[in-house]
Amino acid sequence: MAAQTTPEMDRRIFIRDFRLKVSIGIHDFEKEGPQTVVVNVDLHLAPAEKVHRDRIANVLNYDVVHDGIVALAKSRHFNLQETLVEAILDLCLEQPGVIEARVSTEKPDVYPDCRVGYEARRRVSR
Repeated sequence: MAAQTTPEMDRRIFIRDFRLKVSIGIHDFEKEGPQTVVVNVDLHLAPAEKVHRDRIANVLNYDVVHDGIVALAKSRHFNLQETLVEAILDLCLEQPGVIEARVSTEKPDVYPDCRVGYEARRRVSR
């Protein structure tokens, strides 16, 4: 009789279209006040080590990621979207169980006919 295997589940947590005010930009007029930035986060999680049993203690609490992004946005001026994305990636990959993170930012008010942004993905090397 063959051993029964448990199928591996692909697990993700995401934050979509998170709009917040960020001091960001290299131009003098951008340094006069915060701009709207739209943040998207996609976190790929390692297979669960234990069944969640409907308890927050057994899963990644996305409040930590959300609140961490808010704190980062308020922490300082960012010259570049790339720098903000890297800081958010650092925050995300510090969370238990996160093995890969994809983060994008968009500045929707730069041009009247489009949004401009930056996206990066990083995977934990273990």
